[in-house]
Amino acid sequence: MYAICLRYAKNQMDAEDILQDAFVKLFSNLYKFRGEGSFEGWVRRIFVNTAIEHLRRNNIKFSESDGFENVIVDKQENALECLYQKDLIKTSMKLSEGYRTVFNLYAVEGYSHKEIAARLGITESTSKSQFSRAKAILRDVLQNKSTQKNLNVVA
Repeated sequence: MYAICLRYAKNQMDAEDILQDAFVKLFSNLYKFRGEGSFEGWVRRIFVNTAIEHLRRNNIKFSESDGFENVIVDKQENALECLYQKDLIKTSMKLSEGYRTVFNLYAVEGYSHKEIAARLGITESTSKSQFSRAKAILRDVLQNKSTQKNLNVVA
């Protein structure tokens, strides 16, 4: 669960705060679990919701959509699939809070842009724009890493 918190936090200290708050919520609401669906999914949702609440309290900033999501073309759809989860978390930490939050909710947690918009209080197009920008930034970072590794192998 710490990995979930770390994906949404600015730093380790914030992730630990989110983790602690989420465990408090988990244990105080354990009696509400009805056994409909997986326990892991129920717990995961508590941790993600706690992280989102934490971001809202800290006034996370999202830039409004400017149609940018329609400009980005997916050159390598599988680029992110090639990373290990640890590398993805480490690389996504370089994103701004807004980009990282939307990226995690969409790509990692599987929320739709409509659900993300409702949870974060933004428009659906802003969610799409944030995701597209995050993907573009991650793609550039990954391509630069790949280029550097290839140069090291040749040298």
